[in-house]
Amino acid sequence: MTLRIAMWSGPRNISTAMMRAWENRGDCAVSDEPLYAAYLAMTGLDHPGRDAVIAAGETDWRRVIDALLGPAPHGAPIWYQKHMSHHLLPEMTVDWVLGLRNVFLIRDPAEVVASYLKSRATVTPDDIGLPQQGRLFDLLRDRLGETPPVIDAGDFLRAPEAHLRALCARLGIAFTPRMLAWPAGPRDSDGVWAPYWYDAVWKSTCFEPWRAREDRLTGEALAVADACRPVYERLRGFRIRVD
Repeated sequence: MTLRIAMWSGPRNISTAMMRAWENRGDCAVSDEPLYAAYLAMTGLDHPGRDAVIAAGETDWRRVIDALLGPAPHGAPIWYQKHMSHHLLPEMTVDWVLGLRNVFLIRDPAEVVASYLKSRATVTPDDIGLPQQGRLFDLLRDRLGETPPVIDAGDFLRAPEAHLRALCARLGIAFTPRMLAWPAGPRDSDGVWAPYWYDAVWKSTCFEPWRAREDRLTGEALAVADACRPVYERLRGFRIRVD
């Protein structure tokens, strides 16, 4: 039976590097933001490469979900699905996530907002996905009676191996050191939006070391970060902790 892992992240996080780690295991297929085309088609938002994303992807979210619950690519025993939580629109049902092993990847909202505004003119709480992460997390705890794993990006980058070992143990699979390093460059599994967003990941061969950031937000940017902070702090209380 295939282990389907859904990693729910917001934008401007380490989600693509995390996808590299899982793909490099050798026994794991990956899917890069499978709901992105449907999200753009349904919202009408103007993202970089919008037309190409829609043309290359599936815009019917029901068909996307059917595929995500179907056979794994190439019959892989592990299927890692990189999801952006803000791609879960109110019109979409969410019960299908109960058929996956869900993991939450969070990052301090001040860091997310500061990074997001380097490439976008405006930002709202829903743009960075934390409200959606909070609602999905609560749904899973309520329906499954268990707490999904949570990874805080800041903690993770201080100790990638320890966190990956702990996560693999939670998922019931073996850790492999192959998850800690990968060849540089693009992958066939990258979404067509990769040229707009993945420059740093294409140059990477491992997780970047953690470094302190001074994100001095003001005005609406600060208001968005402050609005998301209670959800972030609540989820962070459930994060994987390593020595």
